[in-house]
Amino acid sequence: MEMQLKQHDDEDQHVLGKVKWFDPVKGFGFVIADAGGPDILLHANVLRNFGQSSVADGACIEITVQRTDRGVQAIEVLKISPPEAPEGLPLADFEGIDPEIMRAAPLEPARVKWFDKAKGFGFANIFGSSDDIFIHIEVLRRSGLADLQAGEALALRKIPGKRGLMATEVWAWEAALSTS
Repeated sequence: MEMQLKQHDDEDQHVLGKVKWFDPVKGFGFVIADAGGPDILLHANVLRNFGQSSVADGACIEITVQRTDRGVQAIEVLKISPPEAPEGLPLADFEGIDPEIMRAAPLEPARVKWFDKAKGFGFANIFGSSDDIFIHIEVLRRSGLADLQAGEALALRKIPGKRGLMATEVWAWEAALSTS
C-alpha cells in the first residue's frame, strides 16, 4: 500500500519506487515513488547500510523515507529488485547456454578484483581461488547493481563460457546472506 507524501507528514513512511539514477562517485541519487510526488534523495550511506555500494537505474526499490527541510529523503533501504530485463535480449556470451545450467550454478562468495564501469566489465575471484571470473556490466545491471569497487565482497553464480569463467548473477554480500 503506497502512501502519497503530504507536506505536513512528520513520521517516516514506507515507499515503493524506482531508482531514477544513482552515482556512486557523487554519493547520491534519486528515487521516483510509484505513488508520485517529489523525487526522493537516496544517499550512498543509506545504500551502504543495506549492503550495496551502487544500484542500477530503473531498479525497483522499497524504502523508508522522511520529509526534511531539504526535501524527502530515504533513511532506510528495505528491498531492491533488479530492473526489468528487456525481452528477447540475452547477452551474446550466454547464447546457446541452457538457462537451467545458469540458474543451477551455486551462489559462491567472491571479492572484486577490479571493475571499470566505463569499459563495461571487470573481474572477481571466488574466495580461495585465483581464477578470474569475468563480470559484464549487463550482468550487474540485471542483478540490480550499477558499479563495483575493488575489494568489495560479493556472492555470484559462475559458469564456464566462451572466454573463461563468467558471472551469470551477482549479489551484494549482505543481500546474498539474507536469501540463504
